Amino acid sequence: MFSPLFYLVSLICFTSNVLVRSLNDEGLSLLSFKQSITEDPEGSLRNWNSLDETPCSWNGITCKQEKVTSLSIPKKGLKGFLPKGLEPLSSLRHVNLRNNGFYGGLPVELFSSQSLQSLVLNGNMFSGVLSNEIGKLKYLQTLDLSQNSIEGAIPISLIQCKRLKTLYLSRNNFTGSLPVGFGSGLVALERLDLSFNRFNGSIPSDLGELSSLQGTVDLSHNGFSGEIPPSLGNHPEKVYIDLSYNNLSGRIPQNGALENRGPTAFIGNPELCGPPLRNPCSSDTPGASSPSSFPFVPENNPPLTLGNNGSSNGKRRGLSKNTVVAIVVSDIVGICLIGLIFSYCYWRLWVCSCKKGKGGDDGKGRKDCFCFRKDESGTLSDNVEHYDLVPLDAEVGFDLDELLKASAFVLGKSGIGIMYKVVLEDGLTLAVRRLGEGGSQRYKEFQTEVEAIGKIRHPNIVTLRAYYWSIDEKLLIYDYISNGNLEAAIHGRTGTISLTPLSWSIRLRIIKGIGRGLAYLHEFSPKKYVHGDLKPNNILLAHDMEPHISDFGLGRLANIAGGFPMLQSDRLPSEKKEQHSAPSEVVINNSSALNPDSCYQAPEALKVVKPSQKWDVYSFGVILLEMVSGRSPMVQVGTTEMNLVQWIEYCIEEKSPLADVLDPFLAREPEREEDIVTVLRIALACVQTTPERRPSMKHICETLIRLNASTV
Repeated sequence: MFSPLFYLVSLICFTSNVLVRSLNDEGLSLLSFKQSITEDPEGSLRNWNSLDETPCSWNGITCKQEKVTSLSIPKKGLKGFLPKGLEPLSSLRHVNLRNNGFYGGLPVELFSSQSLQSLVLNGNMFSGVLSNEIGKLKYLQTLDLSQNSIEGAIPISLIQCKRLKTLYLSRNNFTGSLPVGFGSGLVALERLDLSFNRFNGSIPSDLGELSSLQGTVDLSHNGFSGEIPPSLGNHPEKVYIDLSYNNLSGRIPQNGALENRGPTAFIGNPELCGPPLRNPCSSDTPGASSPSSFPFVPENNPPLTLGNNGSSNGKRRGLSKNTVVAIVVSDIVGICLIGLIFSYCYWRLWVCSCKKGKGGDDGKGRKDCFCFRKDESGTLSDNVEHYDLVPLDAEVGFDLDELLKASAFVLGKSGIGIMYKVVLEDGLTLAVRRLGEGGSQRYKEFQTEVEAIGKIRHPNIVTLRAYYWSIDEKLLIYDYISNGNLEAAIHGRTGTISLTPLSWSIRLRIIKGIGRGLAYLHEFSPKKYVHGDLKPNNILLAHDMEPHISDFGLGRLANIAGGFPMLQSDRLPSEKKEQHSAPSEVVINNSSALNPDSCYQAPEALKVVKPSQKWDVYSFGVILLEMVSGRSPMVQVGTTEMNLVQWIEYCIEEKSPLADVLDPFLAREPEREEDIVTVLRIALACVQTTPERRPSMKHICETLIRLNASTV
């Protein structure tokens, strides 16, 4: 029989044990959050247990020195509201609840953590107004409230968040004008998206003071009125400012970031005038300097052509002295501009290095390994998120685990990343491009771009099937085209002596296929795209020699991913070929010490940042010259080296016979001479120096269709 003293001691010990194991204040605060959740379909909060001492082991919670620093539960189907009583989370730095079903207002207590650096709540159903208390977040760098139903004006206190770098408020019900000092106050702002709201009033002129802005500044689909502040042009040309679908009026300023833009950035503003819109400014329009506000675009003129005897059937007009001076001056200015751009850009090369024992060099056909991994943590660390493999096609039947387990062979390495041939266990062969490990803050922009590219479906364009994004890797998964590229088909593979020449019927098949693919991008794709970097080594050939245009949109994606800084918004610099990196499947032609890839660039590409469809037409013309002549893009004439276009012009001036221009293998098919000359004339039209004189790809395709070839 136990004495009363024993019971007293036992009770004291038991009580002490309970007190030792009681949950701290941060855990209790998070439990109140859990109690506000009405639906948790994936059981994301299953291990949030009141018997724990701290919440640091709970799903979605990250701690540092036993203090909660991150609450990250994205895309889990949670439904509920944010409760009050979050004040104990005083060390909270990151909150990420994106793409759930949270509703109701944003409690004031959410802004009580002075350490908060990122608040990501996009893709929910939050409503109400944004509290003025947000100005207390002195360390806030990322605020993403897009795709909710928040209303009212932006609180003026927001401009006190001097460290704010990313501000995404798109697709809400915000109203009113932007706060006074918006531009001059948010000095660190890099990303700005205010689209699809109900903002009104004039665009503040101090937006031009946001010197750190990058990518797209989206003010579209609002009610902004008045004239476009010329100060917006203070931003560099790489910044794209979208002002479409507002109530703006007056003449479009032509400077900096507003110059040389397409009409897409300004459409939906009936009162705007001047280039690039086809709405001329009247003489009384403020800022209008001439009756005509857009340039006259002439029709395509007949190109300078070769007759069957090689002589020119047209006259060459000399340039006036003033014209020559203007061209020289513009070239000097363009060269200076390129020099400045190069001085601010850097090149990075991501090289895949594998741990000892996981990959080895066994010679010509060596197998290389993937150097990417899947992060299972699901937590937000240093404001970086992790994502899974995202299919862009309903027929994609593999997942990330299958991809990681697959056999992988390096197809080539370059400044834009590494390309692998990947064979899955079921035999499916894919091409995977690894973009690198940078750009952790630009997932939304990458997602929008890659999903748009993934919608492109054409038999002459390589299909993008899926993508993967994480802090460690950015991967693009394509169909694998097995018969090499056009460069190898014309000039032979590196390291091989034999070359099987292409018949004219096969060449014409390839020419027509490339033309159809480009015409689709230019005329029939959802956004009338520009490839921007067309050349023979990114035209892949199937076993039936049908061409497939690859690397479409790659420059833009690489720029967003951060693995390769771009000199131009959508155009790739020439890729650097790596030694010892290419097995037998790699095709690299290095016919000149000079960079042959630059031969495919239109002359205006060095002066204009935004690519145009005429760039692609010029590149297509150079490819036609290469296929007709069989020559490399750089041609040696005596002691002089010139590009292919210069060489053709030299042959015309010298009245060389047609046989000296054509590939000797084509001389064996004299019955095809008429078609060959027609293609040569098309090529000459495509490489006109003046972009407006080049024909459209649609017109080129209509001409090519009329050519007859028995096997085409």
